Amino acid sequence: MVTLFQMWVVPLYFTVKLHWWRFLVIWIFFSAVTAFVTFRATRKPLVQTTPRLVYKWFLLIYKISYATGIIGYMAVMFTLFGLNLLFKIKPEDAMDFGISLLFYGLYYGVLERDFAEMCADYMASTIGFYSESGMPTKHLSDSVCAVCGQQIFVDVSEEGIIENTYRLSCNHVFHEFCIRGWCIVGKKQTCPYCKEKVDLKRMFSNPWERPHVMYGQLLDWLRYLVAWQPVIIGLVQGINYILGLE
Repeated sequence: MVTLFQMWVVPLYFTVKLHWWRFLVIWIFFSAVTAFVTFRATRKPLVQTTPRLVYKWFLLIYKISYATGIIGYMAVMFTLFGLNLLFKIKPEDAMDFGISLLFYGLYYGVLERDFAEMCADYMASTIGFYSESGMPTKHLSDSVCAVCGQQIFVDVSEEGIIENTYRLSCNHVFHEFCIRGWCIVGKKQTCPYCKEKVDLKRMFSNPWERPHVMYGQLLDWLRYLVAWQPVIIGLVQGINYILGLE
């Protein structure tokens, strides 16, 4: 919560100070919608449509940040190889464009992951099939999804019109959209009911979907880097001070 608050609020200070109005507008829009979604996710009793609203919003941000980051990375690489000259674009302009997109993608991707994880915990514990202690407070029926608490109308062996039904290795069934949101967006790799490990490779057998999982792992790594960087710098400075090094 502390690192999430810092990553969310600290850039606002530099944005106002350095007059980065484009970033400020995007930050305000993201913060307003995310605040509304988080408010809905933390209400008791939980409205039945809230889990899907939460996962749709954060999944949308996740995909946008993924695409933005990829485009920014490609722009940087094209500039390094001099391909920008084919379009008569100055290297500094092309590099600024690429780095800006890369920053937007990674920054909002990290924020989205943390907010989604927090909302996922609140919603699952409110519904009652999931708790931090590991003991469910309600019995899970075979026809109910433990993520959203709504009925499952499509059999696992059937092809759904809107979405399919997915069965984990522990034999618990979920809406495919819900369990994907739980695992990718909410950063949970266990069954929402029994806490058994989820096999992401089996869930995302399509090779085109696996980069999304890898991108999520990259965002987690980047988050820990940002969170621990001040601690590491402080330790290094303290050691240098104690040893009398400059």
